[in-house]
Amino acid sequence: MKSAIVLAISILFIGTLTACNKDAEDMPVALQSSTVAHNLILTLQEIPVHYVTSGIVTSDHRVSISSRLPGYISDIKVREGDQVKVGQVLLYIDPVNAKQVLIQAKADANNAKLELQRYESLLHEGAVTPQQFDKVKLRYEVAKSQVKQAKHQLSYAKVISPVRGVVVEKRMEKGDLASPGMPILTLEDPSSLLVETYVSEQFVGQIHEDDAVDVEIASLKQHFKGVVRQVVQAADPISHQFLVKVSLPSMKDIHPGMYAEAEFKMGMRKALLVPEKAVITQAGLHAVYVMDAASIVHYRLIRIGQAYQGKLEVLAGLHDGEQVVWGGKPALKTGMKLSHE
Repeated sequence: MKSAIVLAISILFIGTLTACNKDAEDMPVALQSSTVAHNLILTLQEIPVHYVTSGIVTSDHRVSISSRLPGYISDIKVREGDQVKVGQVLLYIDPVNAKQVLIQAKADANNAKLELQRYESLLHEGAVTPQQFDKVKLRYEVAKSQVKQAKHQLSYAKVISPVRGVVVEKRMEKGDLASPGMPILTLEDPSSLLVETYVSEQFVGQIHEDDAVDVEIASLKQHFKGVVRQVVQAADPISHQFLVKVSLPSMKDIHPGMYAEAEFKMGMRKALLVPEKAVITQAGLHAVYVMDAASIVHYRLIRIGQAYQGKLEVLAGLHDGEQVVWGGKPALKTGMKLSHE
């Protein structure tokens, strides 16, 4: 009976040791020596506090193209994605009504001219007064002005681009009826880009114009330096967030509509940082080796936070003043005594 109890206790003891540390860091009976490893004494360091929001790349110069002349669209020369220059023809409007107005204005001007010539003869003969002649002359001047205005109106049948940009939207097609003020095309200037993002009312007071902002565009896997262009001082009535516009550098790879993340600096805070090379990751857990006052190495689990300049923030598991080691040869294990040069 005693032998059975002793055997059970032995099995329980062995199982407990195995469960405590499945890693090769089982506490060795004899301490082993290791070559000199890299070491770092942890101290609290100041790191920036960031607030990250998502947004969309848009153009700071967006123009809606519409016709000043009512009529059916007879032809559209561009489509989405086309780049256009200043003065380039975008579309044509069938100017049926404008042509009729011009014909009528020319006829009225011709009649007014003939009447003016007749009144000139009558004036020389003394048959009309100078005041009557001046009225006829004024009617002729008005008729000529109407001809000029009708010609100018007819020129609107050819719609040209007022800016350099890219066609990003086409709302009408050939044969559609265009009306003054109704958008037909939308142009954006790709050289003037910004990120529009919404900021919580909790942080908007810490964001100001000309502040530097780190912008990441996920599709390009690149970071860019942006500058706060505008903070709209009116919150969205539904989300209670504020619109912030961040200007971007002009680059051919950045296009309107891309998804972006903006990182605003909110101040500084203190944190413990360890080199990324010192952190061991296994099965989703993170750990480091810590050296005690007797130069003995110990394996310790930690909880990490954000990365910062090649280092990782330690949220739990380490304290200020402790010494982290890594890179020893042979590989570091719990219980090793670190040798010194």
